[in-house]
Amino acid sequence: MRTVGPDAPTLCGDWTTRDLAAHLVLRERRLDASPGIMVPALAGHTERVQRGIARKEWDALLEDVRSGPPVWSPFRLVDEQVNLSEMFVHHEDVRRAGSDWKVRTLPGGMQDKLWRIATGIGRRSYRKSPVGVVLERPDGTRTTVRKAGPATVTLRGEPAELLMHAFGRDEVRVEFDGTAEDVAAVTSLDRSM
Repeated sequence: MRTVGPDAPTLCGDWTTRDLAAHLVLRERRLDASPGIMVPALAGHTERVQRGIARKEWDALLEDVRSGPPVWSPFRLVDEQVNLSEMFVHHEDVRRAGSDWKVRTLPGGMQDKLWRIATGIGRRSYRKSPVGVVLERPDGTRTTVRKAGPATVTLRGEPAELLMHAFGRDEVRVEFDGTAEDVAAVTSLDRSM
């Protein structure tokens, strides 16, 4: 975010990096407003609070993101479990918003952590798929995240890429194995969180 500045586009709809930074600060520091991220009836309050946070001076806003959850936030107790996927995906939302992005090479330990998250998130993201969905790593490790009927689509790629797809992003390097119709059914799902 610091590199591209506050007005750069992201993969989060019409949000700029400033909007995305405000979202991250809100979810960790404004427990009164964070439920509106997932509960539509509360979204108006969340949006107003987020706009207020976004008006902060850019460097101060980035420092709030960088410093993580404050001592009093319940997110501090589960920081890695809760924030690893959130921060990874939103970091990639900034990186991949341009047309010249490239897949990053991540250490194996990080890919293992992202694999565990991708398989869990995948169960939620692909739950409405009319066909079965299998995630597969390049080493052949596989897991079924959705069982549905006789047809199956396999998504093959690095865990980071599978996680991005499970989070609803299409700017990924993933191979799809299945009939064209079944692949289209999986890729057209609303996979957003």
